Amino acid sequence: MRILITGATGLIGSSLTQQLLHLSHEVTVLTRNVKQAHGKFGEQVNYWPSLDDQHALNGFEAVINLAGEPIANKRWSKAQKERLCRSRWELTERLATLIKASATPPSVFISGSAAGYYGDQGQAVVTEDEIPHEEFTHQLCQRWESLALQAQTSTTRVCLLRTGLVLSAKGGALAKMLPPFRMGLGGPIGDGRQYLPWIHIDDMVSGIIYLLNHSNLHGPFNMVSPYPVHNEQFTATLAKVLDRPAFLRVPAFIIRLLLGEAASLLLGSQRVIPRRLEEAGFSFRFFELEQALDDVINQQS
Repeated sequence: MRILITGATGLIGSSLTQQLLHLSHEVTVLTRNVKQAHGKFGEQVNYWPSLDDQHALNGFEAVINLAGEPIANKRWSKAQKERLCRSRWELTERLATLIKASATPPSVFISGSAAGYYGDQGQAVVTEDEIPHEEFTHQLCQRWESLALQAQTSTTRVCLLRTGLVLSAKGGALAKMLPPFRMGLGGPIGDGRQYLPWIHIDDMVSGIIYLLNHSNLHGPFNMVSPYPVHNEQFTATLAKVLDRPAFLRVPAFIIRLLLGEAASLLLGSQRVIPRRLEEAGFSFRFFELEQALDDVINQQS
């Protein structure tokens, strides 16, 4: 299968691209930093530095769109919010336009989103049908998804990836947590009762490939483990796997002081489950958090 992928040098994109190559797909990477991408993939892939010279996406059987400014790296100033939105919306809209302009369009457009689509849902179980709370993360994801859905036609199906915390040995949020936890300085955030939807990187990649290969699937999919956990349980499990204590609770007001509105990423609760993915027949490899963390951390050792 000939596949165009954006965000290929990111946490999910790197692992996904390597797996697609392993499965003998022909991959074209859209990246502004060809040198960095070439350092990861060498001559195994084709490189496009931009879409400026493209008028259609004829010849591609699939487009996978994972690009976007990292959401948790900076406080959400007005300018940062605009960057977060623009980095997702503009590229997604351009891809959808090119797909629609194609005489032989891709049969599937798989586009990123996030569990943040739902906003803070407290202790409620959240499926793909849940009514979202109007917060910045929902507004960001809702527009992102609606732009992707513009590509949907009788010949092109669109799948939306509402992704939780991705557990990987190669970076992401977990990599930022490990240093303080290894020093025994970790602990719950706020009251620790907020749910954290998570997924092992291997299940994330396998899930995307499952959507790629099943032509009957379209719409939103919660890309999370079937068993979300409270923040308090997550920190206790991580400490157990590392054989370290985790009793230094961080008060919610400190998180709000440090992060401002972005504190909702740590204090908001999303008990998200992958109902549609499981109903479609996808089998997770990592159900239990301890098993997933143990696998990821052992990969780092």
